[in-house]
Amino acid sequence: MKIESLYRRAIAWLQSFWVESLVLLFVRVVFAGIFWRSGETKVVAGTWFSVTQETYGLFATDFSGVPLPPQFAANLSNAAEHIFPMLLVLGVATRFSAAGLLVMTLVIQVFVFPDAWWPTHSLWVALALVLITRGAGFFSLDAVLTTYLSPRRHRLLART
Repeated sequence: MKIESLYRRAIAWLQSFWVESLVLLFVRVVFAGIFWRSGETKVVAGTWFSVTQETYGLFATDFSGVPLPPQFAANLSNAAEHIFPMLLVLGVATRFSAAGLLVMTLVIQVFVFPDAWWPTHSLWVALALVLITRGAGFFSLDAVLTTYLSPRRHRLLART
């Protein structure tokens, strides 16, 4: 009975609000890091949005399967790899940002690296789906905005 009790307490703790919020923060940072590091390889050192000539060449040759003009695809990819990760780390528009990176992952899977599903892209999809379904958690600006903009808060403020 003692082992069962310990097990139940451990499970209750793992399912607690604070543990989930910490796990979601960790997932946001990890998922953001994957794309941020990729974005950093596509820009002039020390910048966020100055795409290198090598990157344009890469999109014209190795990534030519993407059904967008190479120059547009390179710039769109670069913007997504910098903006969405920043939003994820801050916990702003988390579900939207994770969905954007999910779409990007699926484009990469289908048009660029179709053999990378199990070793890489399935994990990225899993991270995105966790954030899309669970949200950012307590340690996020989404949580602050949700609390601040909640209808209950507005009703309380109207009474004062």
